[in-house]
Amino acid sequence: MSKTALITGASEGIGYELVKLFAKDGYHCVLAARNKERMDQLAAEVKKSFGITARVITKDLSLPQAAQDIFDELNAAGVHIDVLVNNAGLGLHGEFAKSSMDRNMHMLEVNLMTLTKLTRLFLPGMLARKSGKIMTVGSIASFMPSPNFALYNASKAYVLYFSEALSEELKGTGVSVTCLCPGATKTNWQARAGAENIRLNQVRMIDAKTVAELGYKGLMKGKRVVITGLDNKISVLSAKFAPRIVILKIAGFLTNKRSCSS
Repeated sequence: MSKTALITGASEGIGYELVKLFAKDGYHCVLAARNKERMDQLAAEVKKSFGITARVITKDLSLPQAAQDIFDELNAAGVHIDVLVNNAGLGLHGEFAKSSMDRNMHMLEVNLMTLTKLTRLFLPGMLARKSGKIMTVGSIASFMPSPNFALYNASKAYVLYFSEALSEELKGTGVSVTCLCPGATKTNWQARAGAENIRLNQVRMIDAKTVAELGYKGLMKGKRVVITGLDNKISVLSAKFAPRIVILKIAGFLTNKRSCSS
């Protein structure tokens, strides 16, 4: 029996690549994001290549009603979600005291609230069927605080802690939870977060396709946390044992804008 995966933030980056991986394995796909044109193109591509169905839901995931709207639309169409991928996420670089409250709330709605609501809405159906998978997308930022990304890192810490706790709650139910924690990835995230010129971008970035593949493999194996790349694993390990003040100083240096001479 064919299964269906719902992928948020499916119009580009990691989400875009995940859609192709699910479709290749025979999953019907539901794509949810704002960019209808990009999703329509991807939906047509995977339908043609893999013979699956692909439904596009054009939705601004920063709206408080977005999660309920998606759930209601799929429920009305009789579509059961076997895999929920909470991929959509936003970043915001800069000093918190100078930040836009509207942009802050916009980010938190996507990173936290819509993710939480979608999980709560689709989880009961998975439990009733005693089968299902949930992926959340955190970050190596989930493991450490950072100046200039104070709110973003805090939001990703929520994603990690929520995912790990939920994974433990669901032991033995047939439903697994995997938190994918990538480091710097080649996507449009940096530009949208206003972080194009920070020192952190000088580190080696992993492409979105590789990140998606690693996350997908971890999800299918039921892994609780997937950290992509050896460099990122070392960074996370260091953050666990180094004094917090050292972590903050290093993070502050890496997230500052580069000078013209650097």
